[in-house]
Amino acid sequence: MSKVLMKGNEALAEAAVRAGCRYFFGYPITPQTELPQYLSKRMPEVGGVFLQAESEVAAINMVYGASGAGARVMTSSSSPGISLKAEGISYIAGAELPCVIVNMMRGGPGLGTIQPAQGDYFQATKGGGHGDYKLLVLAPASVQEAVDLTIEAFDLADKYRNPVMILGDGILGQMMEPVEFKLTENNELPVKEWATTGKKGRKKNIINSLYLQAEKFEQHVNRLADKFGEMEAKEQRAETYLADDAEILLAAYGTTSRVCRKAVDMAREEGIKAGLFRPISLWPYPAYALQQVLGRVKGILTVEMSLGQMIEDVRLAVNGKVPVDFYGRVGGMVPTSRDVFDKIVAFREVL
Repeated sequence: MSKVLMKGNEALAEAAVRAGCRYFFGYPITPQTELPQYLSKRMPEVGGVFLQAESEVAAINMVYGASGAGARVMTSSSSPGISLKAEGISYIAGAELPCVIVNMMRGGPGLGTIQPAQGDYFQATKGGGHGDYKLLVLAPASVQEAVDLTIEAFDLADKYRNPVMILGDGILGQMMEPVEFKLTENNELPVKEWATTGKKGRKKNIINSLYLQAEKFEQHVNRLADKFGEMEAKEQRAETYLADDAEILLAAYGTTSRVCRKAVDMAREEGIKAGLFRPISLWPYPAYALQQVLGRVKGILTVEMSLGQMIEDVRLAVNGKVPVDFYGRVGGMVPTSRDVFDKIVAFREVL
């Protein structure tokens, strides 16, 4: 298959169409606006529905309705917009509805900046909305990976009847790279016996997240917990680079991992045995994979475009076996490979 040069937001949108998504509800916000803009033209071409809602709150509730009727549906936004969707995301998770949610992160808190950041890690992986629920969270590091993970996200959402989030950032959404679409069209979508498609002689289906009896709601939440446990056991994903003999291991995700990969090469050129651990699933965090590469590691340097959020999961995974240090840039600033290399050198000196 031939490759085509596409912007990240637009490639992700096309991947959703090819995955069988036929409903999109969203609201424009930089730096993800090209995604809904692309779908506003593309959805009508495939007999789908694009609707720019009056707000992010309205958009996520439209997702709830379409998913409840059995449709493959997606929404997208950027940091403040995801905050507005948080209540609806909790409802969707509580009602066990599949959908895909895209967050191209920008700097915060507040309106912050339109520049890229990774400050929504806690929001994505630790809840964001209210109650005991989890999202499957996938973090692509390239436009091609954004395409591949988006297609997979729809299958995972249907498999677990749970929202899946694609967590990118402004760099990934705006950058252009060659991509290959391996899936022409997904015509084998799963039958959803639970959907509210009209009774048609069967017993009625009810989509709901409200339980007035405490005993029944406890049963429901415990059943959700069992499902989340299955996700945690089966859906951990990670990639390593030169980690087999690494003495200093960088931990980074998304576009920051690309910066770190170059820093690892720079360190190796100077005789420093550095390596990279890149989580692809942020929840569930690939703790097992990280534990497997700790062999010769003397210390881990976590690099993020935040004040330090993923570092907590790194520390939990290593459980005190090695020191964990942190380097981050915020406010829309992006760490450079030289910056990270200098931190590697400094960290090595104190180990």
